Amino acid sequence: MAAEVVLEHCCELGEGPVWDVVRKCILWVDITKGEIHQFFLADKRHEVFHADQMVGAIALRADGKLIAALQHGFYTIDLNTKSMQAIADPEVALPNNRFNDGKCDPAGRFWAGTMSISDQEKAGKLYMMDTDGTVSIKIDEVTCSNGMAWSHDHQTFYYIDTGAQEVVAYDFDIENAAITNKRSIIQIASEEGYPDGMAIDSEGMLWIAIWGGWKVNRYDPGTGRLLFEIHLPVSLVTSCTFGGEHLEDLYITTARKGLSESDLQAQPLAGSLFVVKGLNYPPNKTVAR
Repeated sequence: MAAEVVLEHCCELGEGPVWDVVRKCILWVDITKGEIHQFFLADKRHEVFHADQMVGAIALRADGKLIAALQHGFYTIDLNTKSMQAIADPEVALPNNRFNDGKCDPAGRFWAGTMSISDQEKAGKLYMMDTDGTVSIKIDEVTCSNGMAWSHDHQTFYYIDTGAQEVVAYDFDIENAAITNKRSIIQIASEEGYPDGMAIDSEGMLWIAIWGGWKVNRYDPGTGRLLFEIHLPVSLVTSCTFGGEHLEDLYITTARKGLSESDLQAQPLAGSLFVVKGLNYPPNKTVAR
């Protein structure tokens, strides 16, 4: 399960990979540089959109546009016209916060969380933007809102606050998006690294990027058992998603933010987008409605 470099480009803080099954391209963000990247597999074309503010996460909309969680709130982005339209900023009174990771739930609602730019503990929240554009708080006092996933039966929501060193599960009501009965299902020791972005596969297993751990781990959320690891030549592994013609490939984002000169000499590929081909664990596809 060797990881290959997708293209010769290194992000400062690569994150949030999303596969566009219609256009057959992988999208991801460089949070601190405020960039949205697209790489089209057919012709190896790489395009970059500059948002002029930090970009936490993106998700696909049914109309081909993007829904995005930026430094200053939720936006609609049209990559064809290079235009942005603001929707709501739930933290307009918190200029030292920014949005981080985000995902769509099975009903097409966009969930995205915030964190302190200065890494203040419990300064963030997890928000949900409903399909009508209204925004509500789902989880309070979050240190670094990160990975999210929903079980295939739509009854469980998985969530990572990196500062807590664990994956938690909630009972999930798809009708009203209520989350209840929080419990810890996976614990990751600090010497292993820090849980970051997350994906779920067709077997219901969780793939977790380990920041500082040089790897992506696959876990059984029912038992908490580590199933296997995919090692990378870079330490700051941020997130992952499935893509490719049959969703059989795992795309992995990484970062170089905060690495020393000696670190970068040892990890020249830090910040690259990687792919592990032929895993054959295709997930369900969800877009914002």
